[in-house]
Parts: sequence; C-alpha cells; structure tokens
Amino acid sequence: GKRPAKAGARSRVLFLVPFLFVAKAFLSDADGLLLNLGAGAVLLGAAVLTREGLRAETAYELRNVAKRPAFPRKIFGAVLSGLGIATGAFAATGSALHAGLFGAMAAGLHLGAFGLDPLRDKGAEGIDAFQADRVARAVDEAEAYLGAMKDAILRARDRNLENRIERFAIAARQLFRRVEEDPGDLSAVRKYLGIYLMGARDATVKFADLYAQNRDPRARSEFEALLTDLETNFADRSARLLTNDAAALDVEIQVLRERLQYETPKPKA
Repeated sequence: GKRPAKAGARSRVLFLVPFLFVAKAFLSDADGLLLNLGAGAVLLGAAVLTREGLRAETAYELRNVAKRPAFPRKIFGAVLSGLGIATGAFAATGSALHAGLFGAMAAGLHLGAFGLDPLRDKGAEGIDAFQADRVARAVDEAEAYLGAMKDAILRARDRNLENRIERFAIAARQLFRRVEEDPGDLSAVRKYLGIYLMGARDATVKFADLYAQNRDPRARSEFEALLTDLETNFADRSARLLTNDAAALDVEIQVLRERLQYETPKPKA
C-alpha cells in the first residue's frame, strides 16, 4: 500500500543546471556559444534520463517480483552529466585536462547522489523465468490501467476525487503484491485484474469527461460509490483470488462486469 515516491522532485535541480550554460553561451564568442549550448543540451538529456531512471527504480522497489530496467537510465544520465560538464569546462578553460577532471567529478557525484540502476531481476527465486516474466507483464498492464485512471481524473479538477483514486490504487497494489508472492493462479488473476481495472479505467474516463462539463453531483456520487465497491472487492477478495475456486471467481467476474456496464455514470437525457 506504499505510495510511489515522486522521483521527479529529487532530480529537479538537474533541470536548472543546463540553463546556466545556455545563459553563458550568449555572453561568449562563437566557439563558446557552440560549446555552452552543446553542454546545456547534453545536461538536459542527462536530467531527463535520470528522472526516468528514478521512476523506474521506484516501480522496481515497490514490487516483490520485478525485472531490472532494460536500459540503465541513471548510469547513462551520469555519463551524459560528465560529458556535459566537461564540455562546459572546456569552453571556460580551454584545457582538455581540466575538462576531463571536471567531467569525471560530475559523473562520480551524479552516481553518488542518485546511485546505480537496479542491475538484477528481483523476487524470482523458485519461479522459472517464463512464469516470472508473465507476472511482471501482468503487473505492468495493471499499473498502466491505474496510471490511465489517475490521468483521466485530473480532467475533473477535483482534489478529493484525485485522492479517492489514489486510495483505490493503494488497495489495488496490495493485490499486485499478493499476485507476485504466489503466481500459481496467474491466469485467473490476470482475467480478474483485467475486468476490474479495465472497467474502472473506462468508468473513470467517462465520468471525468462528464463531470468536467456539468459538475453533476449525482454523477459524482455514483462514481464514488462505484469506487468504494471496487476498492472493497480488492481488499476483501484478494485472498480468494489465489485459491482454486474457479467457479466462484467466474461468478465474481460476471457480477463486476455487469455493474461496470450498467452503473458507470452517464449523461442525463
């Protein structure tokens, strides 16, 4: 149930540094202009890579079973940081030696501040690689549905509803952790998650579009009731999802499908 950290806050200062070189570029001669602009561009790329690397690391740490990031963004962010600082130092001093030293220091400080990317898969002991990969893909898909819900509810411009979606996401992630711990019934769990989260995403998108237009209190009440029901289902039935009671599971899926179909807030005629 832990909320993901806002990785962007830690890397925000990295987005300020490139503008220092850009500002200096317009106070330099032609060579200085090109070198400082280049340094700013490289450092901006380093900041973006580092921020995305921190986000990937946060997602990795929240999961019990996770694959290492395919691309080590923080490491490459450190390399680009060193290259950008070296370019700026060369523009200022004209010395390749000094530029190399400053670049090496910058890369080292970057790694010291932000660390390395996760370099190993996590939590797959006792699970064959194919099964671990299926678990990771299922959780990725479920997280994408949660992300779409959070993006959609922003259109409603209601902070309380944003917090309500976050509470639902916390309940959903508790189930994700259960799935990761015991992937033995993964096929049934994936179907269950698909019905719940795809339906919840669609309901959120429809509600947000409607509520942004007319601020209908009835639609808001219906949507909150739907979220409460979905959250309760995640909290109360997560243990049953990992049993072999397939018949009961199919009944739950059908009931939820019908509710999502008929109780999604609709515009008034």
